[in-house]
This record gives sequence, structure tokens and C-alpha cells, in this order.
Amino acid sequence: MTGYQTLTVEILGRIAVVTFHRADQLNAMNRLMQGEITEAFEALSDDADVGAIVVTGEGRGFMAGADIKEYAAQTGPEFDIFQAAGTRMYAAIENNRKPVIAAVNGFALGGGMELVLCCDIVIANQFAKLGLPEIKLGLIPGGGGTQRSVAKLGRNRANFLLMTGAIVPASEFVAAGLVHEIVDVDRLMPRALELAEMIAAEPAPAIEALKALTAHAVSGDLADGLAMERDTLGELYRGEIGQQRVKEFAHKSTTKTRTGAP
Repeated sequence: MTGYQTLTVEILGRIAVVTFHRADQLNAMNRLMQGEITEAFEALSDDADVGAIVVTGEGRGFMAGADIKEYAAQTGPEFDIFQAAGTRMYAAIENNRKPVIAAVNGFALGGGMELVLCCDIVIANQFAKLGLPEIKLGLIPGGGGTQRSVAKLGRNRANFLLMTGAIVPASEFVAAGLVHEIVDVDRLMPRALELAEMIAAEPAPAIEALKALTAHAVSGDLADGLAMERDTLGELYRGEIGQQRVKEFAHKSTTKTRTGAP
């Protein structure tokens, strides 16, 4: 995948690394970038050779929201088109078949935090900050921020962020479960790639099933989710990979028991 102007896509084995490439604007998202993000993530979702995706930003920012100069110049119809395209973009990340790991290297504000909320695993460096400051413009988030923040942080925590526009260190989101861990600046990408490689090494059908099931668990019916889980496990158990790995594990366990090996 080449030819992008606002981002790069690098393939490292079974890992795809998407890097926002507007460092002089703290990777603020304009219409071109929005379209390129959508195109890249939709293509990666369909790429059987990719097992996991890491997304990060160039320079000091992950993504500092929408490009405010372009945003302010939009007409009403242009604004509506931009928001509709944003819905597709966030869905391309959240509903991607591949797990998406956000490596938050700096500010993730507004649309940037909304993008983080769409990811499956989030790590950040010690200088990263997140926030939904749209209230400072007399607006509200329009890329799912009001809904996903409640789902991932709880209503009261989300209300604090939404109603105050506070910009908060990423470390404060660890206890809430949004951020998995904080790492040193120099360790951010190595750790993100390490996690991505661990996931990509596992059977893709099982990883994709897990992503779909945990997504359902956030807002779906429990009984339906349990039925989906049971049916999916049955399919994986009967599949070639499942049968092979279960039998291999059983053989190893039997061998250890007989020999007394640790």
C-alpha cells in the first residue's frame, strides 16, 4: 500500500504499522487524511497476510483532533459530509478484522482520542495525554466520543472528560482499563511491535472471533453473546488448527506425566 500523503503503512512480517504523517500539525486530521486512514484500514482488514496492526503518530503528537483551519472553513453540507466520512473511518478501525494496537506517542485529542477509543489495545509513553476538549468550542464529539468513552471508561469518568474538556495524562487511564500500560519513549514502538507479534502468531480465526465476541459483550445481550461464544468455540474446536493444537497439547501433557518431566 503506497501513495499516501498523510500517513505511511509499513509491513513488518505479519504486522502492519500505520503512522500518521502530519507532524508539523501534530497529525491533525484533515479530509485527505480521513480518507486515507479509511482506505488503509479497510485494505488491511482484508489482507490475509496481516495478523495485527499498530497505529501511531509521527513527532510529538498521536493525533491532535481535526485540522481546525479546514474544520472552520467548512460549509454546512461540507461539515455533514466530513462527519459521515468520519463514521466510516472509525468503523474501519473498530470493526477491523485485525486487532489494532494504538501506540500513543503524544497528544491524542478530540478525534485523536476517539480513534484511540476504537482500538483493541492501547499503550502510551509517559508524556502522552488524552482528552475530548470539544466543549471548549461549544461543541461535542462527533466521532463516537460520547458513546465509546462511556463504554470504556464509565459514565461519570466520561462526563468529566466531556463536560470539562480536560486533557489528562495517559497514566490516569490505566486504572480505568483504557490504557494497558505506560512505557518509556524509547520503548513505545518496540513494546507495541512485541504485543502485535504475540497476537499475530496465534491462529487468525480465533483472534478474529475473540475480537468480535468482546465487541458484542460491550453492548450486546449476554445470552446472545454466550451462545455466540459456544458456537464459535465449537467451530474452532472442529477446525484443522484447533484439532491439531489440542492433540499436540494432549500428547505433551501425557508425555510429561509418564516421564515426570517439568
